[in-house]
Amino acid sequence: MQRKRSLFTWLVGAVLCAGAIGFSTDSPASPLDQLTDLTGKVTVIVTLTGRDNFTSEYRYDVSVRNMTADPLIADTLLIVLDKITNLAGEDHEALTNESFLNRFDILGQDGETDERKPFFHIPPGSPADLLPQTNSRAASVRIRNRDYVAVFTPAFKVYGNKRPPPEPKQPTAQQAQPAAAQRHTDKQAERLLQLLLKKGVITEEEWRKANQP
Repeated sequence: MQRKRSLFTWLVGAVLCAGAIGFSTDSPASPLDQLTDLTGKVTVIVTLTGRDNFTSEYRYDVSVRNMTADPLIADTLLIVLDKITNLAGEDHEALTNESFLNRFDILGQDGETDERKPFFHIPPGSPADLLPQTNSRAASVRIRNRDYVAVFTPAFKVYGNKRPPPEPKQPTAQQAQPAAAQRHTDKQAERLLQLLLKKGVITEEEWRKANQP
């Protein structure tokens, strides 16, 4: 019994120690969690820039054209290599149902999604926003074909955030102050004219002329 108690005490201490040093089994958040799926709202422009027949490596420039009516925050844009299709438009092996994407080496990627799909950041340009009907800078994508298949097509998804519209400006206290000061001055002038009229310093005709707008 004493041995069981000692073991239990050791286990409790180990758990508390792990918590004290910040041990956690939580997986890191996906970079896509804070981004919006813009696929279908933008156009992906894929340009083959080079091919190495010896290594069967293909190099692409991939850029994004903003087809929305809103500016996109350029440094949030990233592209995900979603699938690779053959001439028939299929993205899985017919017999094994294996994704063709698994049969390619993707070089120079910036990371992977939770589904183990490679992604690349679109390089931010100037200005900081990708305006409507404009193209982004190009990300460099390198794909090496293990099977030496002659023809294949990469397909990309796009994620990013729109620039929120500016908040309407509210009148400040400094803007409202001149109007209030003018009303105060008008009331003081009216009281002064009434006092001068009462003391006979000015006539009623002069008082009426002074009060005309």
